[in-house]
Amino acid sequence: MYLNNHSYYSLRYGAISEIELLEMAQRHGCHEFPLTDINNTSACLNFIRKAPSFDIKPIVGIDFRNDAQQCYVCLAQNNQGFLELNRFLSEHLHGEKAFPDQAPPFNHSLVIYSFEKLLALEKTSFLANEFIGIGLTDINKLRFSKLSEFTDKLVVLHPVTFRDKRDFNTHRLLRAIDTNMLLSKLPESQQGKPGDKMYPLASIEKAFEDYPHIIENTKQLLSQCNIAFNFSKDRENQNLKTVFDSADTDYKKLVELCESGLPKRYDSITDSIRQRLTKELSLIKQQNFVSFFLINWKIIQYAKSKDYYHVGRGSGANSIVAFLLEITDVDPIELDLYFERFMNLYRASPPDFDIDFSSWDREDVTRFIFEAFGRNGQAALLGAYVTFKHSGAVRELGKVFGLPKHEIDKLSEGKYDPQKLDKLSKLVLQYAKYLHGKPNYISIHAAGILISEKPIHYFSATHLPPKGFPTVQFDMHIAEDVGLYKFDILGQRGLGKIKDAVAIVKKNHPDVTLPNIHNAKPFFEDPKINAMIEKAECIGCFYVESPAMRMLLKKLGVRDYLTLVAASSIIRPGVAKSGMMREYILRHKNPERRKQAHPVLWNIMPDTYGVMVYQEDVIKVAHHYAGLDLGEADVLRRGMSGKYRSRDEFQAVRDKFIANCRERGEADEVIFEVWRQIESFAGYAFAKGHSASYAVESYQSLYLKCYYPLEYMVATINNGGGFYRVETYIHEARMSGAVIHVPCINTSSVESTIKGKEIYLGFQHLQGLEKRTMLKIMSARVDGLFNSLNDFMERVSLSIEQLDILIRIDAFRSFGKDKRSLLWEAHYKCNHITTSEFQQQLFRMHTKDFILPEFTITDLESAFDQLELLNFTLYNPFILLQTPPTSSLLTTDLAIYLNKIVVIYGYLVTAKNTGTSKGERMFFGTFLDQKGEWIDTVHFPPVAKKYPFRGKGIYRITGKVVSEFDFLSIEVIKQERMPYISDPRFDVTYNRKEITKITRKIL
Repeated sequence: MYLNNHSYYSLRYGAISEIELLEMAQRHGCHEFPLTDINNTSACLNFIRKAPSFDIKPIVGIDFRNDAQQCYVCLAQNNQGFLELNRFLSEHLHGEKAFPDQAPPFNHSLVIYSFEKLLALEKTSFLANEFIGIGLTDINKLRFSKLSEFTDKLVVLHPVTFRDKRDFNTHRLLRAIDTNMLLSKLPESQQGKPGDKMYPLASIEKAFEDYPHIIENTKQLLSQCNIAFNFSKDRENQNLKTVFDSADTDYKKLVELCESGLPKRYDSITDSIRQRLTKELSLIKQQNFVSFFLINWKIIQYAKSKDYYHVGRGSGANSIVAFLLEITDVDPIELDLYFERFMNLYRASPPDFDIDFSSWDREDVTRFIFEAFGRNGQAALLGAYVTFKHSGAVRELGKVFGLPKHEIDKLSEGKYDPQKLDKLSKLVLQYAKYLHGKPNYISIHAAGILISEKPIHYFSATHLPPKGFPTVQFDMHIAEDVGLYKFDILGQRGLGKIKDAVAIVKKNHPDVTLPNIHNAKPFFEDPKINAMIEKAECIGCFYVESPAMRMLLKKLGVRDYLTLVAASSIIRPGVAKSGMMREYILRHKNPERRKQAHPVLWNIMPDTYGVMVYQEDVIKVAHHYAGLDLGEADVLRRGMSGKYRSRDEFQAVRDKFIANCRERGEADEVIFEVWRQIESFAGYAFAKGHSASYAVESYQSLYLKCYYPLEYMVATINNGGGFYRVETYIHEARMSGAVIHVPCINTSSVESTIKGKEIYLGFQHLQGLEKRTMLKIMSARVDGLFNSLNDFMERVSLSIEQLDILIRIDAFRSFGKDKRSLLWEAHYKCNHITTSEFQQQLFRMHTKDFILPEFTITDLESAFDQLELLNFTLYNPFILLQTPPTSSLLTTDLAIYLNKIVVIYGYLVTAKNTGTSKGERMFFGTFLDQKGEWIDTVHFPPVAKKYPFRGKGIYRITGKVVSEFDFLSIEVIKQERMPYISDPRFDVTYNRKEITKITRKIL
């Protein structure tokens, strides 16, 4: 009876979920119920999936509106109708076009116009699929309208958007947020009506008792609508089914590619390799995933044709087929990667490939995918929901209630006394709770692309975000539910660093022949590289440079590829939280400790000493220890993260896990400890193939860092750094023997460059220097180097503000003049030459040359200029201290002070904020000592609260030197940020004397 129903996916309009709508419909005795969100189909598939469990036949459609004004409500009669509605909506969303007053002639959809709309349109003729919607408030008007004569076209059209007054108030707040206006100024035209809620069916029938044909027409209309998607375990794979002519051709091509890949990947093709390949190919064909592999292969082939570097990871890295197709560089035979994590007969979803490209190359690869597979509307980016969080909701609500900014800040940050809040502030907090978790807007999944057999609009409407690619209106969970499996194409700076480093090495060492960087196996055996890893000298290298990873590498004493693979997963938060990181380290270093492993777990995971380290360990434990089948085990693994955990199938598998273990005679104490470990870490661990892929890339970057450290650091700097700020990588380059120069107009480029051991920072590092200024300099320099400030100013038209930046960073030092003299000269000339920054001078301008006094530019002055213009200084930061350090203790001295209290000075690099099991804040700090070596600190909650970090700078640290697994750190007792000396550039007395001296000299 209800044809127009809104969930909260009627974004910034609706207030209740699609499930809550179904619950309401069930309570009111509905057996057929439509969902018609406003210009949106986000909830449709999940609505269809869940409706049968409420004994309701689902119907879906769209409420088409221009702004908040309804044009018409359309219902899909079947799946083809849903397709045409999605196409119509998408066309208008993509083009940001208003919907026409009248709907197009749909073939499989029903169109309902509101009574008021038809009066305005003066529409008096109707197609077979068009109807007149009569609301509860329209009944009396109908008696006096000619529309009453269309007895077979009249249906009930009563919108359902709210449950109660609170929902209506929430709706009004959402409308105010959406229109960016005060709640008190929100016009009624932007709102629904308080009566837009669900009434008992009997009440509806009573209201229309004089028009029984309207009730009958409405029932008849609902009966015409039937839509179905398969959400069961045996659902059809909806991805593109064939890449070439047919399924047989695809399979033959896949086999051919594997056969040609065998001799490239293996020196000796053993029986075990053959057996693994045969097994995988058979299952891939049986599961209809041949095209999935071929699509990924085509993507990689395109990338290779463009010389784009890539890393293939995810569970697909457990596959020898993926290895032979060069989708991944991880050998599953060498690593004994668990086949069932990659694919099994019970697994409905295909193996997951995450393919990383450099951030620069990713956009072109995405474009290729849409051109190659999306020409018939079969490709789209995967959507994601951005939901209201407490802080953001408070800020939005504070604005619509008209609170001043300082009040909003206090509420958002939680810095208030609840007893002293006024009524409006309490309302803000109250409704922020209601909004929390509700969708705010649709965004884009970080990496997912869908390539479907049917047009993508068969499943969803699409919108067109700034990236310019169609994006579906649902997330990855819904996609998987209906049988659409994503292709993950990600951007990663690490690959850009490797690619750029190789190019820089070739330029800086033209006589050097580099090995094939894509073949990392020789690097695994290189003693110099492994020695670097053992000492954690990995700054700048992919995934192994963070303070936590440096600590783990030293604690484990990592000296080989396989241990690095384990470390890549152990570092994940879930493994640490479950206590398995510490246990793994203990067993790795102490063989006697391994005897404590549970015998079954030891047999399942001997390579990790019976410790769960990888995602597939969950499958192994569930299958071999708890007796679950592989399908149930995979449900368990997937259920450890995201919304799957709340699903019925996950809860059933959990119960079976416990019951099976009890039947096998395991004590509850052991069962629940194993379950605790699974539950605490599975959602935050890597698949082994994923870790192995990361370790391969780590070794590639480590090779470059080991043999070409300066070139690699330049590539790192040019790619925006990594875990640390750019300043840290400049420091690392200097520690490796580089001479670092600030930008120079005759030597530097936009990016940083290297010649021999000299690194010139790029213009891009100068704060406030515009991109167009950099391009002007590079363009003018094509005609020859600059020989004076006059020459520069004549060839490069700049504002005095841009010129000032270049002079103060000493970019004109090659002219042999100090920068203060150049500043006087530049300001004088800019004041006497009336030329636009954008206007090139046609004639050489002669200006008077002044004899200025000789200036002394101190290191301190230059350091402060660099701090301002680069955000860091190339000088030792310790020269900036107001008071010299009272301690000369260095990191290299710490071992002799083990378990003793020391005082050490450190320049802050980074601080990690984390929480204890009790929810208290603590920190891990990383500093550089006075010689530039690393200091690692631990700040437990009492110290963290009493002595907080106060931003960048040098800290005097008092603490106890401790050692865990031979890794030295300082447990901080006290720390204080030491004051810097006053900036001499702002010394008023000094500047007055200088100005007086200069003026006298000029005059």
